[in-house]
Amino acid sequence: MPHPNDTKRVTKTSLYSWVLYKNIPLQLTVIGVIVITVAMRVLPLEMQKRIINEAIGMKDLPALYRYCAIYIGAVTVAGILKFIINLIQVNIGERTLKIVRERLYEHLLSLPVQFYRRTSPGNVISYIITEFIPVATFIGQAVAVPAVNILTFFAMAGYMIHLNPTIGLISIAIYPIELFILPRIQKYFRKANRDRIKHTQSLSGLVGEAVSGVHEVHSNASIPLEKGRFSEVLEKLYKATVMQNGIKFGIKFVNNFFMSLGPFVLFLIGGYYAIKGHFDVGAIVAFLAAYEKLYDPWKELMEFWQVYQDSSVRYNQIMRTFDHAPEFAQEADGREPYALDNDIEIKDLSFVVGGNIKLLDKVSLKVKGGEHVALVGFSGSGKSTLALCVAQLYKYTSGSLLVGGHEVSELTKQDISYNLGMVAQHPFIFDGTVKDNLLYSCRSLAMQGGGCTESGAEPSLDDLIKITQQVGLFTDVLAFALRAKLGDGNTDTALRQAILDSRQEFQEGNDGMYADIAGFIEFFDMDNYSHYMTVAENIAFGAAVKEEFDQEHLHERQRFIEFLDRHELRAHLSVLGETLARIVTDEMGPEPTHEAFAASPIPEAEYGDYQKVANRLDSGEPLSDEERGLILKLALCFIPGIHKQVDLDKGFANRVVKSRPDFIDMVHAEYPGSFSFFKTDKYIESLNIQDNILFGRVRADAQGAEDEINHRIMQALIMQASLEPVAEMGLNFEVGSMGDRLSGGQRQKVALARTFLKTPPVLILDEATAALDNKSQARVQNILTNNWKGKSSVLAVIHRLDMLPYYDKIVVLKAGKIVEQGGYEELLAKKGALHLLINGKED
Repeated sequence: MPHPNDTKRVTKTSLYSWVLYKNIPLQLTVIGVIVITVAMRVLPLEMQKRIINEAIGMKDLPALYRYCAIYIGAVTVAGILKFIINLIQVNIGERTLKIVRERLYEHLLSLPVQFYRRTSPGNVISYIITEFIPVATFIGQAVAVPAVNILTFFAMAGYMIHLNPTIGLISIAIYPIELFILPRIQKYFRKANRDRIKHTQSLSGLVGEAVSGVHEVHSNASIPLEKGRFSEVLEKLYKATVMQNGIKFGIKFVNNFFMSLGPFVLFLIGGYYAIKGHFDVGAIVAFLAAYEKLYDPWKELMEFWQVYQDSSVRYNQIMRTFDHAPEFAQEADGREPYALDNDIEIKDLSFVVGGNIKLLDKVSLKVKGGEHVALVGFSGSGKSTLALCVAQLYKYTSGSLLVGGHEVSELTKQDISYNLGMVAQHPFIFDGTVKDNLLYSCRSLAMQGGGCTESGAEPSLDDLIKITQQVGLFTDVLAFALRAKLGDGNTDTALRQAILDSRQEFQEGNDGMYADIAGFIEFFDMDNYSHYMTVAENIAFGAAVKEEFDQEHLHERQRFIEFLDRHELRAHLSVLGETLARIVTDEMGPEPTHEAFAASPIPEAEYGDYQKVANRLDSGEPLSDEERGLILKLALCFIPGIHKQVDLDKGFANRVVKSRPDFIDMVHAEYPGSFSFFKTDKYIESLNIQDNILFGRVRADAQGAEDEINHRIMQALIMQASLEPVAEMGLNFEVGSMGDRLSGGQRQKVALARTFLKTPPVLILDEATAALDNKSQARVQNILTNNWKGKSSVLAVIHRLDMLPYYDKIVVLKAGKIVEQGGYEELLAKKGALHLLINGKED
């Protein structure tokens, strides 16, 4: 039979039920080890008494050796067993924490979309990551700590009574008094802890909100307002934390006071008995040691009680926060997911939110299988809400919504996943590669026993290339690949040779097929200065292979400084660096935007350092060695074709070109392998694929050059039968957190391709091409019209009304109601709502 924890909703599971969940064998092992440990703790006390009374008192050396050996052996075994207990505790706690987090994370992902509209992501992260750590500690300790300390307490108490019943019972009688006082103080500690957690979460949510809305903060100059809100919550957190710690220290004071009463009783009464000859010295020493060890388990039990209270508060608060039932079943238990027809029938559908606001009001619509329907209307008309109800992202309030004859509210998420695909206006892109994101839906289907191909296998590289070409993403994928390097363990010699062969095509004379784009490229030339390479690259006529020789560190190399002096280059570089620092910081001002650094020789991360250098230059103060190094580094990174702040001095350029052979000889002699030099017949490992093929750089002033050059490179790679491996490199491009390395248009193309790969019977598009340019939008629409019409039903929220003629039916919504529907020409002829919408008017 399944364990209750396997079937019950995770938020309904009590904290203590996790203690034994899949942990019973380990917990039993712990108890067995604890019994032996307690025995090993009592044995040294008896040995102390015997060592003093029998061995030392009787001057018996063999007995001394024997008792000391038993003593150290027992202490060592007890220490080893304690180490084992701790390891088992950690294992139990962390393994259970893993299970709880997995179950809770699964539950969180199943919660309604509306839950996340009112819940801060910062709070969710804090709850599931940080706040659970003490809970894991408690779960690991829940059996071991009480067991070891209770057994130790009774073992020590029994031994003390054995030594002297009167003193033992009086000493033990102190603890019930403490047990009466402490829980009452603990009550206030729990309240303070709850307040601290609540204010910590409020602070986390406030920071997350301000960071997410930083553009709004800047545009409203509301930093003082946000600071005030932050300070208010911070003050509450400060008071709650001080209160919690004050109570905690009070508890420690009570513990320490009662701990001191025991020795007081022993010295008073035990001393009296010893003076009267009723209590020997060995027994006093053993009794005192036993009392100290008696307090240790009591102290640990008190600390464990605090851990329990803290964990209980955290756990219950977390579970209460997430104690919401999913709106829809997740899996189709006991059956295969439905393979639905793609007819859609909507009847009297309403969707009402708080305050009795009707976002949809008795909407009725029929979509035949394979029919393409456009939803249009002014903002707030309900068109996106209707699409989200069909996609089962919203649970409609009343009415009927049938897909393939099945009520959507009764279908499982698995059923919807099998039969429906959706692309949102602002699609989410996951951290990982482009390929990972394209295959996201297919891999999810595969885990459910389905797939995007007839065989159920993952789409091939050819499939991915085809779909990216259809949505216009392939040129972006190719661009990602061309900006990549073949290093990092790539040993594809055939690809290197193909790139060299493609380079030869580009290097051929004006009669070659690439002659018309030669003007877009500045080819590498040993005898001429390149305006699209840095000064450092121009000096080396190559690029660094080892980190210590790259542009971040080259200025620190003493031999390189000597080389610059020998060729009379350093003085000019210093003047160039100082001029750039002054001009750039003057032009860009104190707080430049991120976009301003696109054509700046100063990196954004180092702008503050160069502001300080520029200020020192303006004041006439001498620069430090570190600042002079920054100036030289800036000059070495100068690219005259991009950084237009300063003109290139022709005399300096000629000296650079003349210095190249000497630099190459120096590197070969002193630092072999540190640079890869630009040779027409060699693949240059330190350059990206595009620079290797072109054997040069694209001119920044060449309008439309990038697309044309990428097209020609693609032709060259096709001729060399190397397009696929290069494309695969582009598909492995890391998109960054939430796709932040992609543009808005690229993110939408990825989302479209991801859904198109799935080829669902029903496709929902919620302004899915809003971020695309006109050409890309037209391409996507052609795919829908030519490849999907008559096969898959499409329900599209349309923002570009010129696309409406491609749709079989137009549905116009206003204030949550359908005001008219029909064919495009039919509705235009009526001169009704659609006519008004196209003309930008609202009746």
